Amino acid sequence: MAINFQKIIQGIFSNDRTKAAPLAVFRILFGFMMVYSLIRFWYHGWIESLYIEPKFHFHYLGFDFIQVPGVWTYLLFIVCGLSALCIAIGYKYSLATTSFFLTFVYIELMDKTTYLNHYYFISVISFMLIWLPAHCYFSLDAYKNVELRSEYIDKWHINVLKIILSIVYIYAGLAKLNYDWMVEALPLGIWLSSKTHLPLIGSLLNDTWVHYLFSWGGAAYDIFIVFFLMWRKTRPIAFLFVLFFHVLTRFLFPIGMFPFIMIISTLIFFDDSLHEKIITAFSRLFKIAIDPFKNGVAYFKRRRFKYSKPVLCIVIIIQLLFPWRYLLYPGNVFWTEEGYRFSWRVMLMEKAGDAQFKIVNGETGKRFYVQNDDFLTTFQEKQMATQPDFIIEYAHFLGRHFESQGHEHVEVYVDSYVALNGRPSQQYIDPNVDLLKVKNSIKPKNFILPFNE
Repeated sequence: MAINFQKIIQGIFSNDRTKAAPLAVFRILFGFMMVYSLIRFWYHGWIESLYIEPKFHFHYLGFDFIQVPGVWTYLLFIVCGLSALCIAIGYKYSLATTSFFLTFVYIELMDKTTYLNHYYFISVISFMLIWLPAHCYFSLDAYKNVELRSEYIDKWHINVLKIILSIVYIYAGLAKLNYDWMVEALPLGIWLSSKTHLPLIGSLLNDTWVHYLFSWGGAAYDIFIVFFLMWRKTRPIAFLFVLFFHVLTRFLFPIGMFPFIMIISTLIFFDDSLHEKIITAFSRLFKIAIDPFKNGVAYFKRRRFKYSKPVLCIVIIIQLLFPWRYLLYPGNVFWTEEGYRFSWRVMLMEKAGDAQFKIVNGETGKRFYVQNDDFLTTFQEKQMATQPDFIIEYAHFLGRHFESQGHEHVEVYVDSYVALNGRPSQQYIDPNVDLLKVKNSIKPKNFILPFNE
């Protein structure tokens, strides 16, 4: 049977009406989760160690102008946290969503070493919320202004969130269909074998069959879970799998808030009856009457929301296409990492490396080696040693630094070795290439040596 894509697209962007409760619950849980995440980030001292203490920061291509504002970084986090709180309670929603998106993205752009898939996921979701009427029900804005209230919204307002979550899951699963993950059970075999000290299950984690169970099971889960979540009959059992999978993942691996963010986001697949119960629970907990929100006009058809559909359609198209850009580059994507980021490749490789930089006078041949810890933190050095765009940016920084110190005819070379998924270290960057003559760009990086599998 041929797939009718036109009907699928029409179904996704259906203007049929549905209850606004799922979108309201998503807004509330997302907002409070972000508040907690930012407080946690501050509490652990990561603002200081990741942004303020480092002498040098790595930048995304084209975003060199994004700089760490020193101690004002704390103010940036405060604004971001207050914006998240306002999203949760639905106060000044339009301003809050825009403010949260801008401050959160700015924070993420300040240093590339902090890149995580769930930070990217939060950035995408926060942008989408700008264009979704998540404050038209059970919010302070709707409580204060009857013209904002609406118990109903268009179905597609919820469908677009389901689509984004589906892309994240399915693409994460498809990315696992590679030789190392499926045939060698790597890098899970490495990680699980280091967890044998854990109670109850630790004795099993060194067994090969367990490594394959986790590898194959993880790929199957990512690819198929959304289909079971979409089907009403299997949804409750599927959600139990969601809980089990993410709680187990959080127990085994230090991946921060990502499991909890995915759990609360997955609730969007449930019918509005469940979300109405959640709203009722919130109303009792915080002693907020629901009745005032039952009447009101369809605010989602007013103001900027009339542009929501084309904007969010573009977001979905980008998320569908952008992860495939790695096909434009030669070589193993796990080795070169060209097209690796922003592609929902979650926990797919274990890389360790060492990079020693050599400063050479091109005229006299005199040379000396750089002590990386003079310029980088331990975390930055670990990230830099295995990622070619980091290596190039750092090399250019070293060139500028030593030229400013009076060195002449500066050339920068690197002796770099990287181990991928437990293999022996291999030379990573061509040691004969003066890195000052290489520019960071989206073009293939021909100075990366071939991966010997």
